[in-house]
Amino acid sequence: MEYRFTPRGVCSRAIDIELDGEIIKRVKFYGGCDGNLKAISILTEGMNANDVIRMLEGNTCGFKKTSCPDQLAIALRLGLEEQAKNA
Repeated sequence: MEYRFTPRGVCSRAIDIELDGEIIKRVKFYGGCDGNLKAISILTEGMNANDVIRMLEGNTCGFKKTSCPDQLAIALRLGLEEQAKNA
């Protein structure tokens, strides 16, 4: 399943996610800190989405209450929920 998420409160403008069940096949960020977000995308590929959610949710960036990794965790949670609805 492919899913596009629009993050809030961060520099990235969109996150594309491809899930195969609970496994993350692909993550692509648009905007934000290019090198860091490319690294997060590579590191999460092939991982269980629930494990990634546990690792990344609640992370902040500077004085912001969220971060791109935190927004990825939110996106993954919503993607898993949408996938379950369509199953």
